[in-house]
Amino acid sequence: MNDSSCRSEFDTEALSVEQARERILDSLHPVPGEQRLALREALGRVLAADVHARIDVPPQINSAMDGYALRHEDLAAATGLRIIGTSWAGKPCPKSVSAGEAVRIMTGAVVPEGADTVVMQEEAEVDGRTVRVRATPVKGEFVRRPGDDVARGAVVLRAGKRLGAAEIGLLASQGYVEARVRRRVRAAFFSTGDELVGVGKTLASGQIYDSNRYTLYGLLHEQGVETIDLGVVEDNREALSAAFTQASNDTDVIITTGGVSVGDADFVKSVLREQGSVNFWKIAMRPGRPLTFGRVGDSCFFGLPGNPVSVAVTFAQLVAPALAKLSGTRIGEALRLQVPTLSRLTKAPGRRDFQRGILLERDGIMAVQTTGMQGSHVLSGMSDANCYIVLPEQCSEVNPGDIVDVLPFSATY
Repeated sequence: MNDSSCRSEFDTEALSVEQARERILDSLHPVPGEQRLALREALGRVLAADVHARIDVPPQINSAMDGYALRHEDLAAATGLRIIGTSWAGKPCPKSVSAGEAVRIMTGAVVPEGADTVVMQEEAEVDGRTVRVRATPVKGEFVRRPGDDVARGAVVLRAGKRLGAAEIGLLASQGYVEARVRRRVRAAFFSTGDELVGVGKTLASGQIYDSNRYTLYGLLHEQGVETIDLGVVEDNREALSAAFTQASNDTDVIITTGGVSVGDADFVKSVLREQGSVNFWKIAMRPGRPLTFGRVGDSCFFGLPGNPVSVAVTFAQLVAPALAKLSGTRIGEALRLQVPTLSRLTKAPGRRDFQRGILLERDGIMAVQTTGMQGSHVLSGMSDANCYIVLPEQCSEVNPGDIVDVLPFSATY
């Protein structure tokens, strides 16, 4: 970092990102409700209980390579070994291996009785029914023991684990046909603003298309959330009140975009105070400084800024970890990398910047470069980017070659 450009110009009323996240998470609990689903239907869902291994994996001694199963002590002899049969995956060789003998074996096949080592076929020279070994392996090489992967009775998956492809496969390897999972978090969302128009309509002067709802829809579905889209709500108290009443009906989360600043037409906070509880926070982050958090009925509420990039950044830093906790997912630290920047980057001191960047490999080294313009309205930069470049509060400039913190978009809490 260029320390000479660092100053301390903080808003003493603003929360840090960590403070805001901690306050939100401390107020939340996993939603109640469980389901039993067939394995394929359970993909992407969160386990409701620990899963224990029913069998050893592998269940028998088997080979990790195509080659020859033999007795390690026989390798000391210079003569070749007599091949007495073949062990196929799913079709074991019925013969036992005695002194001076070997069995042709395939990957995954059961190692025959008497053999204790597998020689890979690349190290074997075969002449008719005789095999000679060119290199002496260590005893037990390429032999998989029962339970090497998973031992019977062990916990194979913990409650709170989101089931991906590997987890579904692991459950299948144990013979499970279904999984016990938590119910999905239900979220209602809508945009506020008289200037917003739905896609497919003709824009009048001063109007823009409502992109935020589509961004939110994508972000919520990536989190495995069940969604209710309530459209665009006008900037008036009656419309907002009706929308909040509808949104709080049988939902866990309500998310709005726009209407959370201090403008004359920003009614979200006042309506919230009438229907629930509200905290309006200034957060020392850019983009996305204003945030409203509270409750409406049994639903927690997030009022996100109206600018599209602010929606994406505040969702990633504050809403996504909240949804993870509500879903019962175990929350850890998001992956953070430290790499050199290829670009000169600037910012106003006092707030943490989440600039959009492209993480790439340059001359065999991971590095990052800016996507260009960093305005909170530049949604095209989010499409070009694959990470956030995180610049701390007290710094105003970094130069090419400086090390910066990077949060890949693929990193989750």
